[in-house]
Amino acid sequence: MKRSIRAIITVLVAMCPFAGSQAQRINMDNLPVYNQQALRSKTDWLITGNAQKSAIYKTPEGHMVLSNGLVSRTFTINPNGATIGLDNLITNEALVRAVSPEAVIWVNGQEINVGGLTGQPIGNYLLPEWISGMKADPYSLKLKSYTSSPIKERFEWNRRTEWSSQQLAWPPKGIEVAFTYRADEAMVNNFKNLRAQDSQREVLLKDDFIKLSPEWNIVSSHTLSNAFNNEGKAGEILAPSNAVVFGERALPEQTRVIICKLNSGTDVSSGYGPGVALQFAGDKSFKFHLSPANKRFRIFHDGKSEDFEGFDNGKSYFLKILLAGTMGGGKMICSVSEDGHNYKVLSEMAATGFPTHIRVGKTDPRGAKTKSNGADGAVGRGKIEQLLLLGEHKGADTNFDFLANLKVKVHYELYDGLPLISKWVSVENEGKVEFVVNNIKSEHLAVTEAESAVEHKQRWELPPIFAESDFAFGSMSPNAAQNACVEWKVDSSYTTQVNYALQTPSLLVCMPKTGMGQELGAGASFESMRLWELIYDSYDRERRGLSERKMYRTIAPWVTENPVIMHVSSAKDQPVKAAIDQCAEVGFEMVIMTFGSGFNLENTSPENLQRMKELKDYAKSKGIAIGGYSLLASRAISKENDVVMPAGKKPAFGNSPCLESEWGKDYFKKLYNFYETTGHDLLEHDGSYPGDVCASTTHPGHRGLEDSRWKQFGEIQKFYQWCRGKGIYLNIPDWYFLNGGTKIAMGYRETNWSLPREQQEIIERQNIYDGTWEKAPSMGWMFVPLVEYHGGGAAATIEPLKEHLPHYEQRLANLFGAGVQACYRGPQLYDAPETKAVVKKWVDFYKKHRRVLDSDIIHIRRPDGRDYDAIMHVDPQGKEKGLLMIYNPLNEPITREIDLDLYYTGLQKEVSILENDGKAKKVTLNGSKMTLKTTIPAKSQKWFVFAQ
Repeated sequence: MKRSIRAIITVLVAMCPFAGSQAQRINMDNLPVYNQQALRSKTDWLITGNAQKSAIYKTPEGHMVLSNGLVSRTFTINPNGATIGLDNLITNEALVRAVSPEAVIWVNGQEINVGGLTGQPIGNYLLPEWISGMKADPYSLKLKSYTSSPIKERFEWNRRTEWSSQQLAWPPKGIEVAFTYRADEAMVNNFKNLRAQDSQREVLLKDDFIKLSPEWNIVSSHTLSNAFNNEGKAGEILAPSNAVVFGERALPEQTRVIICKLNSGTDVSSGYGPGVALQFAGDKSFKFHLSPANKRFRIFHDGKSEDFEGFDNGKSYFLKILLAGTMGGGKMICSVSEDGHNYKVLSEMAATGFPTHIRVGKTDPRGAKTKSNGADGAVGRGKIEQLLLLGEHKGADTNFDFLANLKVKVHYELYDGLPLISKWVSVENEGKVEFVVNNIKSEHLAVTEAESAVEHKQRWELPPIFAESDFAFGSMSPNAAQNACVEWKVDSSYTTQVNYALQTPSLLVCMPKTGMGQELGAGASFESMRLWELIYDSYDRERRGLSERKMYRTIAPWVTENPVIMHVSSAKDQPVKAAIDQCAEVGFEMVIMTFGSGFNLENTSPENLQRMKELKDYAKSKGIAIGGYSLLASRAISKENDVVMPAGKKPAFGNSPCLESEWGKDYFKKLYNFYETTGHDLLEHDGSYPGDVCASTTHPGHRGLEDSRWKQFGEIQKFYQWCRGKGIYLNIPDWYFLNGGTKIAMGYRETNWSLPREQQEIIERQNIYDGTWEKAPSMGWMFVPLVEYHGGGAAATIEPLKEHLPHYEQRLANLFGAGVQACYRGPQLYDAPETKAVVKKWVDFYKKHRRVLDSDIIHIRRPDGRDYDAIMHVDPQGKEKGLLMIYNPLNEPITREIDLDLYYTGLQKEVSILENDGKAKKVTLNGSKMTLKTTIPAKSQKWFVFAQ
């Protein structure tokens, strides 16, 4: 099959044209002005075929906006690049509450922010007028340029049009914007002068005051209870202005740096202001604190106080004390920072001896305890937010020369007609010396919380963003990405949230949980995983599911390939050819030599490869696709080749080889060779890589634990994408859709197919009903045990087929009526003319209505065996707009009135209805709603086609 030709994207208004797929520099002067009201879509994107085009705009303030009328993402480009808006234009909802770095990367162990701004007053919301007053993070890479281009294909797709009723675009239509970041001279100097000192030190203590540690001795001079743990919030102080309330603990002798983050809140103290006090032998004290009454920073030392300007009430500050020298003749250097990186030195003073204790909170003006049992002044509330104690340098200062050769691009894609944005990061080494990219946080998005809860919640409502990544494994549902790199996290810097313990999930993060460890040689580059952010416009489960399914069809359109499959139970020539012949007779399209059949693609003998090629040629002559089963991860190979797990950890499946071991490398060579040699059409890949790490340092494909997951995943990702380019169909019981997987389990449990036949009928429909909330029918397989499977005996199996024909037909009606293909496992599809006729009847039914049956399912009533159950397929762009399947599991006929809403068919006012493919009947709708009265025979079903 020829690869599709990329169309040139058209934009909403005149702007700079693209030259093919090449990226073009964005000329801000030529961009149209952003008008959110004018851009908002007037039609439902889940129904209409008129997709709003993606384009780039500028705001009157000079910001850049990426929008398609459904969603927009806004970026400031001066004084640095940063996301300052993510807006749902359907609901008119602003989702970003605070500015964050565009990405965070770790290179040679050093944390480096990419873009971002500092100086936002609070984290609850973001006002446009604040942006001009915010500053570039001095420790962040700076935005240097930006380009745009049409969306490019992530990898080649050799589509099989005979298996898909919808010929969807690849690559998807839309626009990509790439922002290039580099280090400037000031940033390099900042790293060398400041960050290197702290980053190389041993962390002796880090207390974020989420919960009050018993190590603190709390001292209070007034009668208010829980003064250092106000209302259960550790570190919060509620006290009169001239009261003493502090926590005290011994200071480790190894301490060289003290950093305390605190906020004076409503405290109006002067000398009693919150801060850090150090106690020396002989009852000598030192105090570095905030003085809210004077709007100053204040230092008390050697009997004298000194004030410094620059303090604003209500802001959080980092107070830093560097204990330099030998302390017998050393010094203390005090500095302050708003962001924890850019410190301003206030004072440097001599110190004799080493402090024995540290106090954080409100002390008297000299840093000591008050002798009074009472206190006066207005009651105020302040907060100690963090204490960090650092020790000696762990080694030599880091060489930051790599910063000058580091080039980082942050990429965004916006898709036509969907509220969907993709994001990823690419890193390039423009120097001559290799460095290691330890990890990449490609998204750090501070999002408006979905709910505010004061106390702890067992289950939080999450913000209306569905986040999905192609770095995903270890699950048969979308939470595969969450297992690997996508997380909703708490934001400890968001100190004005309602939750006392700061545990509201309001930070969307995308970062491999075990790191990358990717070496980058001279001139080399690589890309992070990709993240997709789908913006929900409703809390309705059905609408959210429809949104997700449309997303998958757009960014992984191969999931619409839905061949009719038989699992032949023997891989010998005669049974396989007999299965091929039967498939051709009744309209099946694919034969899989199933598990336990004897098929072995690791057999590289010339005789086996030749036999498999001959079977392929025979199947092709009959119009049938063919392939087989291979087991990967859930087996042991040898001590030398299996994953070496960290202490206390086990592989996901109990055993697993390392994909980057000698065996793993050889296994994939065999797979490539098998398909190149035989031309087989599919792979059923069981026990696919589930994300096991490996601590081996002798495997040829990875260095150790840090890079083991990233590189193992890269191995299987490359193979699956290669298969997609060759048109090889992939059945994988893991969530690899975004890397080429075409089908996964719909949601069955193997032992259920050992239950009595009549029970299997209901469970099958339940699995389909439940499995299609997130998946389109073509994305999941079911199972039909023509012969025994996991036990159950004769009561569980269908063979002899002609003796259980009513049950066999019900299974066919269940599956083809849902547009869901199953693994029909056995030696034959039919054993008599009457059996053949029933199989062909339902295959013909499916192929007649294939487009609508492959389309989305609206869930009407879940199967329970007590009354009817029903699903409705909807395809507003098709000739057949909808198809309703109603099943009657009871032993007698039933008559029911079923309320239907045909909204997602796109039909309004009037509908043409065909019952069981009979004569069309016109029905007037109440808007999009109707009541359907029908009688369903016992142990049977009916279908209704809805058309214009």
